[in-house]
Amino acid sequence: MRYLGPAALTAATLVLLLATDPLAPLTAGSAESADQVHPVELAARATTAVRPPPTVLPDSRLRREALPAKVFTGPGFDACSAPDVAVMKNWYAASPYRAVGIYTSGSQRACEQPRLTAAWVRQVRAMGWQLVPTHVGLQAPCTNSTHKPHRIDPATAVDQGRAEAAEAVRAVGALGLGKGTPVYLDIESYARGDAACAKAVVDFTLGWTQALHGAGYHSGFYSSADSGVSDLAAAARAGSSPMPDSVWYARWDGRTSTDGNGAVGAEQWAFHQRIHQHQGDVRETYGGSTVAIDRDQVDGLVAT
Repeated sequence: MRYLGPAALTAATLVLLLATDPLAPLTAGSAESADQVHPVELAARATTAVRPPPTVLPDSRLRREALPAKVFTGPGFDACSAPDVAVMKNWYAASPYRAVGIYTSGSQRACEQPRLTAAWVRQVRAMGWQLVPTHVGLQAPCTNSTHKPHRIDPATAVDQGRAEAAEAVRAVGALGLGKGTPVYLDIESYARGDAACAKAVVDFTLGWTQALHGAGYHSGFYSSADSGVSDLAAAARAGSSPMPDSVWYARWDGRTSTDGNGAVGAEQWAFHQRIHQHQGDVRETYGGSTVAIDRDQVDGLVAT
């Protein structure tokens, strides 16, 4: 996964502990009534293949609302491997960042994580860092990535998502991150226009979300604004559920806004539920320590 961005230090870096659910229900798009459509359009639609119904899995909203939730608003970054504690100390003192994405689990993480331990988590959180846990597992069936060869199986996507959530829960628990912590599922960019591929990604994400909620954790989703996030937003409008509680969209446009940039509707994930990865593959130096990072603007769920 990759993208992030530094907002000015004057940008809000407020951490809000939410006593109530910060998540607004997603509303489906309004249906067009038949009497508003020209007959020729109706005839054309009659010959179009019927799309499969949305996938809807059991999920307890009341249980999710009872979970603790923490929101952070401000600049953040992620690095392929968790930086040394001394680097994190230097960066906290000198950089504009206050949140860091960490790759907590997944069979297809790009880098080893020799420093990512429960002790590392305790030390950097004591400094004031907010953490964004991320899981990199199976990828879209239609991805072109050669570095992440293991793909979602459309026939068992929901069950695969549940299995990966169980792995993610074990990992964040071992790091000492509490209930209500979100884990962001990393789905790298893939080709648009393949309906079966998009459905596999969505179904995988629904299974992931259902299992995380059942275990007492929030669900997050990271992907390109032009593939995974757009497909997820479309599925939400169509009625698929349960949806992730926070989305992290990658679009390297240099904008520090979290307005969705056309990837999600204004009403979707609108209540402190978005992170925008707006620039990637940059090297920055603070306090004498240089790290290769992606830049984010965060206004979403972080570890509790």
